[in-house]
Amino acid sequence: MEITYEKDNKERVPFEHYLAEYQKADPAEVSARTGAVWSGDSSEFLITFLGVEYAIRYPDFSIRIVTENGRPAALTQISAARTLVIRFLIECCKAGSTGKFLTYREVPWGEVYYRQFSGRCLARLAYSYGNRLDAFCAAMEKLGAKKILAGDAGYEIEVFEGYFIRFQLWGGDEEFPPSSQILFSDNFAAAFHAEDLVVACDVIIGAMKL
Repeated sequence: MEITYEKDNKERVPFEHYLAEYQKADPAEVSARTGAVWSGDSSEFLITFLGVEYAIRYPDFSIRIVTENGRPAALTQISAARTLVIRFLIECCKAGSTGKFLTYREVPWGEVYYRQFSGRCLARLAYSYGNRLDAFCAAMEKLGAKKILAGDAGYEIEVFEGYFIRFQLWGGDEEFPPSSQILFSDNFAAAFHAEDLVVACDVIIGAMKL
């Protein structure tokens, strides 16, 4: 399935750059580095993203859903998700977690990108759902996220296999505006760039509306 980019879409040019890098990659090396399963018979990587399993063809990066499970297929509907996944394949490496979760400021270079993260992710989450906690819970559960005891409502979602993000929300009232916090399993810091975490949260918040 293909996503059509508008001529002035800011996602198109970066994606074309990453696609060129992807097409030069060695599939066996990508599989060993990221843990994505490579099928030489079908020339596809098998990857689970936000709870949906996809087959991603090499070298053209065409995408098909392997198993329908009722969860939103963000990779076929959100262009930024394609950029995130192709960057994962060409740049990231698998890393284990100690079980600790980090704030964005604790991630390397997180302080540099914090303003962008705060606006695109924290503020967007708080003001989209801070006064609609039921809608937040319903959207998270549709994505397959696990409920956690945090804030007025909290959920943990697996982005890629072994990489988790926690979304915590506090509802607003007459005295205080709504607020949010987003935490990342500590292996994100070893495998991803800080700007990738912004995109990941942006994609998840977008997928909540699918």
